[in-house]
Parts: sequence; C-alpha cells; structure tokens
Amino acid sequence: MGIFAGPGQGIAQLGALGLAFVLSALIGLEREYRQKAAGLRTYTVVGLGAALIMLVSKYGFFDVLQPGRVVLDPSRVAAQIVTGIGFIGGGVIFMRRDLVRGLTTAAIVWLTAAVGMACGAGLPLLAIAVTAAHFVVVFAFPAIARGIPRAAPAATHLRLVYKDGHGTLRRSLEVCTRFGLAVSSLNIGQSDPREDLTNVLIALEGGADWKALTQRLRSIEGCVSVHAAQPDDGLQDDASSMTRPE
Repeated sequence: MGIFAGPGQGIAQLGALGLAFVLSALIGLEREYRQKAAGLRTYTVVGLGAALIMLVSKYGFFDVLQPGRVVLDPSRVAAQIVTGIGFIGGGVIFMRRDLVRGLTTAAIVWLTAAVGMACGAGLPLLAIAVTAAHFVVVFAFPAIARGIPRAAPAATHLRLVYKDGHGTLRRSLEVCTRFGLAVSSLNIGQSDPREDLTNVLIALEGGADWKALTQRLRSIEGCVSVHAAQPDDGLQDDASSMTRPE
C-alpha cells in the first residue's frame, strides 16, 4: 500500500483529473457534433493527458528531492506540453484547392491541452472559465462574423479565344468550376467574324493552379488561345456585352 500513499495521490489530484476529463469531454462533444477531424475521444485524451503530466511534474519527484541539493522546476514540463501538442495540431491541418482547413480544430486541441494543464496545476476556476470561453467562441463568434461587412474578393481574368460551334465556352466554364473557381462575369465579343472566332474575358474568383488551368483549357476542342489578364489591362474593351452567370 506504500506506493499508493505517497504525496500527490490524494482526493485533490483525482479531482483535478476528473475535472480535466469532464471539461475536455465537453469540448470534444462540441467538436464531435460539428463532425470535425478531431472529436470526443481526441480532446478527452489530450486534456486528461495534459492534466496527468502537470500532476507528475508537481508531485512525481518528492522521493528524490533534497533541500539544498535537488531543485524542481515544474514549469519545464509544462513548456514541453505546449511544444509537443503542436504535433497533434499539425496533424489535423490540411490544404484543399489552396484553402487551409483545420486551423480552428488545431487551435482548440492546443486550448484543450491548456485546460488540462490548468486542472493539473490546481487552477480549476481558470480551467472552467477557459472552457466557457471556448463555447462562446465557437457558438457566438460565427454569428458575429457573418454580420461583419467584407470587401469584395478580387477576381482574376482569363482571356479565351475559341472557334464557334464546338461548345468550347460551356466546357471551359465546367473546367473552371472543377478547379474550385466561381465565375463572376463574362465579357463576350466577336474577334474575327470571318474565322468564327469569339473573344471572351472571364472573371474568376477563388484560388487555383492557374498554369494547370490554362493548360487544361488549351486542350479543349475549339480553343485557340487562353491566358491570364489583369482587370485593368484594357481587355474589357474587346467585348461588346457584359453577362453575369445565373
């Protein structure tokens, strides 16, 4: 029974672990409900593990401590938690079509570790307060963000010249959509009626591999030329009408 009677293994420490378990699980439930990359189990394990590490750093070395000879700095272990948790957060961040996903999830993994550390360090009020703040951020802030006016996204222009009668424009717009781009406007005009050529200036919003996109557009039947253009380079004057896609 001696191994269970040492300092740091009492009701207070078990209560700290229990609090870390509950608060981390609450955060995990919210993430699970939103079907994020990390869910209930991940957040619970992160918070509980961080609390245990903090308790070990505070109470795990009493058998080797001697006044004036061995000095313990629990903050060193806490610093290692902050550093190490970055590996877990990095695992849920990924890119899809030039868009970064998972940053909020990674940040909340890091926050959950901090909640567990606070529980293990004997700061339950701070742990509860941060958990409550987390729910304010994830539930209230999206509504606030939707009400913030935003600048219109800058559009990238592609100048496309193609032969009529091949369905080139329709297929080109389908390719742009598959690349994750939104067509905001079309500026259409006749380039050379004798050769049935049409000149189109396409305004696209979003991020894409423009080199790969232009190569794919050039491979479409009927396409004569395609290249990126700036909105102020005068290409709009080549067209006679402006249309917006429905």
